[in-house]
Amino acid sequence: MNKVEIMAKAERGEELTVEEIAVYEQNVKPVKHLYGKYGNLAKKFLENYNQGKLMLLAGDVPEYLYNIDKQAEDLYDTMYAKLSKQERYKKTGEFMKDVQKESEMQRIIEEEILSTIVYVS
Repeated sequence: MNKVEIMAKAERGEELTVEEIAVYEQNVKPVKHLYGKYGNLAKKFLENYNQGKLMLLAGDVPEYLYNIDKQAEDLYDTMYAKLSKQERYKKTGEFMKDVQKESEMQRIIEEEILSTIVYVS
């Protein structure tokens, strides 16, 4: 059997022999999905602590993880805009104090993202 016939047979869902499976695997490139920081954290969380949800998602895992990244990005932008308007986080012109304020804002936002979006059962 040639490569085209084996690929067609696999697409139809017919059983393949060991040799045909080897040919099929050589010709089908695996799809690698790339996620951001929060998508990857959510994926690890699902794999380690919530396999039931992972099974329920089945083929929708890439879309789910993409949405996690999108929600995290939106929440980050919203919270950053809100916090930066507060008096305690306004820039002072002193480099070290401004860096500390920025770090504190990022820590608060990170905790919120992790607790409300990423590590949710």
